[in-house]
Amino acid sequence: MPSTLVHVAVGGLVGAALLGRWFDARSVGVALVAAAVPDLDSFTSTLLPGSHRALLHTLLLPLALVAVIAYDTQVRDPERSVIRGRWGTRGVVVAWVGVAALLCGGIFPDLFTNGVNAFYPLHDAFYSINGHAEWSSTRGFVQTFVELQPASSPPPTTETLHYSTVVDPSPGAEPENVERVAPLASSGTELMLIVLGAGVVGGRLFSERLRGRAE
Repeated sequence: MPSTLVHVAVGGLVGAALLGRWFDARSVGVALVAAAVPDLDSFTSTLLPGSHRALLHTLLLPLALVAVIAYDTQVRDPERSVIRGRWGTRGVVVAWVGVAALLCGGIFPDLFTNGVNAFYPLHDAFYSINGHAEWSSTRGFVQTFVELQPASSPPPTTETLHYSTVVDPSPGAEPENVERVAPLASSGTELMLIVLGAGVVGGRLFSERLRGRAE
């Protein structure tokens, strides 16, 4: 299960890639925070069982944000646009990058590992895009990401699936001696992403500072 550090690292990579000339500590900070937002639903699972990986991991969240930003910046009169009126073109760019960081950094790492409730609350079911793809000299191209055969059992729902978190390690009441584990990096790939994200964002910030001094 990707840790919040992994989500933030991927969000930083998205910000570094998309912000362009608007990249600075504040704008990339928006991307980092946006990537961490979905994991806040780990705090709601104690009040709303099963809501982790559902409440803020639904794909409907970035879709709703896209609709709001598009209306404010593209449909609405430019003079009445909240984002343009307060932050100008820079604000529009940062807003779109924030949504991209939320989707790619906050939701995708979980969707592409052990799953999210992708269409919650309209459709209560956890889905994951996980498997392998390979070419075999005897079987040809083989992939398990998309299963063409009907599933033998229905996908899990918020009532049947619980993701263990440091806030809510197990369903129901916790025993006094419960172990709470906060994952940092669960694999070499996750550690690589954390180091890569920190290195790229740190490098961009350092280079922008040097360029500012030169100018």
